[in-house]
Amino acid sequence: MSARGISLRRHLLAGILVPVGIFIVINAISLYEKTLAAVNTAYDRTLLASAKSIGEQLDVDGYDDAAVLRATVPYAALDTFEADNQSKLYYRVSSTRGQLVSGFEELPFWHGRIPAKGAYAALVDFYDASFRDQDVRVAVLLQPVASNSGRGMAVVQVAETLELRRTLTRKILFDTLWQQAVLVAVIALIVVVVVQRATRPVRRLSHQLQARPEGDLTPLVAGSAPRELLPLVDATNQVMTRLEQMLENQKRFVRDTAHQLRTPLAVLKAQVQSAMRGDVEPQQALREINDTVDRATGLANQMLSLAKVEQLRQQPDAAVTDWSRVVREVALDLAPLIADKDLDFEITTQPAPVRAHEWMLSELSRNLLHNAIKHSRVGGGLSVRVFADARAAALVVADSGPGIAAELQPRLFQPFSAGDVHSGSGLGLAISHEIVRALGGAIQLENREKHGQVQGLDATVRLPLAENGV
Repeated sequence: MSARGISLRRHLLAGILVPVGIFIVINAISLYEKTLAAVNTAYDRTLLASAKSIGEQLDVDGYDDAAVLRATVPYAALDTFEADNQSKLYYRVSSTRGQLVSGFEELPFWHGRIPAKGAYAALVDFYDASFRDQDVRVAVLLQPVASNSGRGMAVVQVAETLELRRTLTRKILFDTLWQQAVLVAVIALIVVVVVQRATRPVRRLSHQLQARPEGDLTPLVAGSAPRELLPLVDATNQVMTRLEQMLENQKRFVRDTAHQLRTPLAVLKAQVQSAMRGDVEPQQALREINDTVDRATGLANQMLSLAKVEQLRQQPDAAVTDWSRVVREVALDLAPLIADKDLDFEITTQPAPVRAHEWMLSELSRNLLHNAIKHSRVGGGLSVRVFADARAAALVVADSGPGIAAELQPRLFQPFSAGDVHSGSGLGLAISHEIVRALGGAIQLENREKHGQVQGLDATVRLPLAENGV
C-alpha cells in the first residue's frame, strides 16, 4: 500500500468481494456435499432396482436353514441399468451365511446391518467400498425367495463404480461456480460504478480547494454534496476559520510589533547619539537610556503575552485551577509596588474553581491589579475580592484612581489605547480582555462615584465556574 493509503474504491471492493469470495468457497463446499448426496440418492435407486431385478430371478429348494438357492443371472441382465460406458456394475448373490450363489466371488461379502428406518420399503443397505482398485457404491438387498419346493433368504449385492456420479457432481458444481463468478464480476462492476459516482462530490471539493488562490480561507460551499460529506465540510470550514484567525492574529502581531517597537528603538538611538556627542551628562544619558529600554522591554513582554493568549486559546481544555490562590500569589508578588505607594490594601478570597490555564489567570489578575496600583493615588485604598456564586467565579479590583474618562471608554480594550500615554503601552487591558474572551467570561470597568464625585474604578471579571469543581 502506498503512503497515500488505500483508495475508497479498493477498500469497498476488498470489503465486499473478500466476504463474498469466502462465502462462495464455503457455499461451494456445502453445495458439493449436497449435490453428491442428491446424486447418490438418485443413483442408489438404480442400484436398488438392479438388486431387485436380480432377486426376481432366484429360485430355492428346501426351507430356511436347509434352503439351497439357485440363480441364473446373465451379466447382460444388468446392461439396462448401466447409464453409459463410464460406470461398471458388479453383483454377487449369496446366502445369509456368505456362500456364493452367483456373481463375482471376489466382491467382499456384506457384514453390515440393515438400517432401522430406511428410506425405501425394502431390506436394503448402501455403503462405499473398493473393488478392483476402484471406488464403488454398493447396494445390499435381503431378498426373500420362495418357490413350490422351498423358502429362504438371499443376500444380493450390486456394486457400481463412481465415475458417472462424480462427473455429474462436478458438472453441477462447475455450472454453479461459473454463475457465481459472473455474479461476483457484476458486483465488482457495480461497486466500481457506484463508488465512482459516490466519490464525485469529494473530487469536486478537492478540485475547488486545489483551484483556490494562495491564502484563500473562505468556507467551502457544500452545494449538492451528500449528507455523509456535510460533517467533513463543516469540520474543514471550522479548521479554515481557525487558520484564518491564527493568520490574522499573526499578521496583527507582526504589524503591531513593527509599529510599536520602532518608536522606542528610534528614541534609544537618538539618546545614544546625544550621549556620544556630549549633549547631556553621562549619568543623565544612562538614566534616559535605561528608562527607554525598560519601556521597550515592558512593551515587548506585553506583546508576547498577547500572542501567548492566542496560542493557549488553541490548546485543549485546561485543568481546573483555584482562582483565589492565583490572585493571592499575584498580590504577594506586587506587594513592593503596593507598599511603595503606601496603599490601604485589602484582599478577600474564597475558593473559586475555574477551568483555565494558570498562566492566563495569573496574567489577567496581574494586569488588573498592576493597573489599579498604578492609577491609585498615594495613600489611597485598594481592595481585591474573589468569590463564587452558583454559576460564575468573580474577581473585583477596586482602586482609588481617577476613573475612566467618557471619551476613552469605547476604545479602552483596544490595543495601544492607554489613558495616559506616558505611563503605559495600552496593552494591559487589551491582554485582559483577550484572556477573558478566551475563557468565555466577561469584563466590566465602571467608575465608582459618591456624591457626584469619582472615587475610583471597579474592574469586575466573571468566568464560568468549573462544574463540581473538577
